[in-house]
Amino acid sequence: MWYYDPKHDSLMLDLGEEMVFRVSIPTKHLVTSAFEKTVFTVDDASVFQTFQESIAHLDLTLPRKAELALNAVAASRFHKPMMPKSWFFTNQQGGVEPENGDIVELETEFATAKFLIIENSGCASLCMLAEVEPLTLNVSKEMAFCDTIKVMNDRMKAFQAELPMNLALVG
Repeated sequence: MWYYDPKHDSLMLDLGEEMVFRVSIPTKHLVTSAFEKTVFTVDDASVFQTFQESIAHLDLTLPRKAELALNAVAASRFHKPMMPKSWFFTNQQGGVEPENGDIVELETEFATAKFLIIENSGCASLCMLAEVEPLTLNVSKEMAFCDTIKVMNDRMKAFQAELPMNLALVG
């Protein structure tokens, strides 16, 4: 069950058996329906599974992967539309045309970081930081794990995971 907790000023997800997940999306970024009790639907479970599969190869602990996936489901369902803030990121030649659940890299003048695509709205996408270390955007602003930002797709480059190769030695 999704519900808003005024005591914690946060959207929560009751997972049953006295387990509650606190969503990281700031209250000011939530749509009005987030303030009403709603059921965690089959669609939510499907979106969760999609995000879980997308982030399986990331170098994160299992609890961090669960946190990222649950925050991504919440963002896909309850995040207000926002304007792109692409000026923090370096333009990439051609960019990419990401799909929901893709992992992309965005580069600032300080660092490069991986982001999970929550929603592509044509020429820009809502992205969630998929790195535990904070990402410095400029001298006075940084993003934390699971923070969201909308960015033009021409700022993104595809993330290439380094998958282990299982080789058999013959001879």
